[in-house]
Amino acid sequence: MQEDFCARPLTPDRWDEFEALFGSQGACYGCWCTYFRIASSERKLLDGGAKKTFMRDRVLAGPPPGMLGYFGDTPVAWVQVGPRRELPQWNSPKVVSRPLDPEDADDPAVWAVSCFFMAPKQRGQGLSHRMLSEAIIFAGANGANTLEACPIDRTKQSKSVGLYVGSTRIFEAAGFSEVALRKDGRPLMRLSLA
Repeated sequence: MQEDFCARPLTPDRWDEFEALFGSQGACYGCWCTYFRIASSERKLLDGGAKKTFMRDRVLAGPPPGMLGYFGDTPVAWVQVGPRRELPQWNSPKVVSRPLDPEDADDPAVWAVSCFFMAPKQRGQGLSHRMLSEAIIFAGANGANTLEACPIDRTKQSKSVGLYVGSTRIFEAAGFSEVALRKDGRPLMRLSLA
């Protein structure tokens, strides 16, 4: 792996780099990383352009909703990390990522690592470990005392876009522990930052 890696918060001045990483299709099927940010009933009504506009407006409003990873000046990776309360779909009582305590959904100190996206040529090279490490540091520096994730145990291919939630093994390696298992292969995991 290249050694000139760094990660930076997605601030408005880096929108063009986020857009370049996600490409004309908006990463995973035109999602623009809105899957957990917009309730399912609303999201189904939006096309890729509307989702892109939603995310651009979110980035412009601040604070940063995640981090971009770079090799040199080239954006190669993304991790969405921020307060649970920004993710209505992640907090829905119908999903495996729902909070253990309903109050956690509104607690500004309970954060979530909800999405990853890697440039296609970078997948399967361990970059998600580096992005998760950066997300942990970022969360702790910005008021999180608890960081949660709801990864997937396995996919058919190591480079699958289905890994957008991250793999369980990278969270285990970073010290996260399972706190609930509501569906086989999709643990709710937690790391205390306090």
